[in-house]
Amino acid sequence: MKTNLLTIFALLILLAGSCKSTEIQSPPATFSYNTDTTGTQIAIEFTRGPAFNYPLMAIWVEDEVGNFVQTLYVAESIGKGTFEHGDISTGKWQPGPIMRPAALPYWSHRRGIVNDAGLFLPDTKTPIADAYTGATPTGNFVLNTRIENPSLRKFSVYFEINQSWDWNEFWTNAKFPDDNEYKTSCQPALVYMADVDLDSETKSYPMLVIGHSHYSGKTGELFTDISTITTALNIAKEIRVTVK
Repeated sequence: MKTNLLTIFALLILLAGSCKSTEIQSPPATFSYNTDTTGTQIAIEFTRGPAFNYPLMAIWVEDEVGNFVQTLYVAESIGKGTFEHGDISTGKWQPGPIMRPAALPYWSHRRGIVNDAGLFLPDTKTPIADAYTGATPTGNFVLNTRIENPSLRKFSVYFEINQSWDWNEFWTNAKFPDDNEYKTSCQPALVYMADVDLDSETKSYPMLVIGHSHYSGKTGELFTDISTITTALNIAKEIRVTVK
């Protein structure tokens, strides 16, 4: 009897392994932005990591000397200054104006535009154009877009990503008890970067993490010490820029 049970158990393990190996992976979602221009076409390929939970993202381009060139994509809630669950005045959640300076502060400060409230953020009066904003992706994706300046041959692509309420042992709920903006971010946003040279034979560039943003968005500093960042490093498994 004992031998039969062991045999059945072994068969179940083999069956589970077989099912796992034949599991069909869904293809990444594809998005296209800024399609009305004729500049250099690039694709941003994002593969989610085990800690992915609908983070906010911004993608942009800077020139060789660090001048902001253009936004390629930003989450609609940040780009429009309106969150889907932003107004409960009627007794149920409805879209409403909210500004989250801690969400993507490196992008917003590099962009360098201040709103009427004195924050480096777009708002309902000065929203980002539809060509550069969209809903937050729910998994793996490929974003096709264009760089508008045709004379730009060497540039850097930046990717900032932030997931709310991802506390860890270093970034705790009690770390800055009087800073409400910090509490909307927890582990601060991470910044990835890749240098692209259109005159090179290289067409695909991995984006590497280069630091984290200010924990509550008060400044546009980039902090290169990421030793206190844990699960946030697993929001993305891989990010890659491909020249089309």
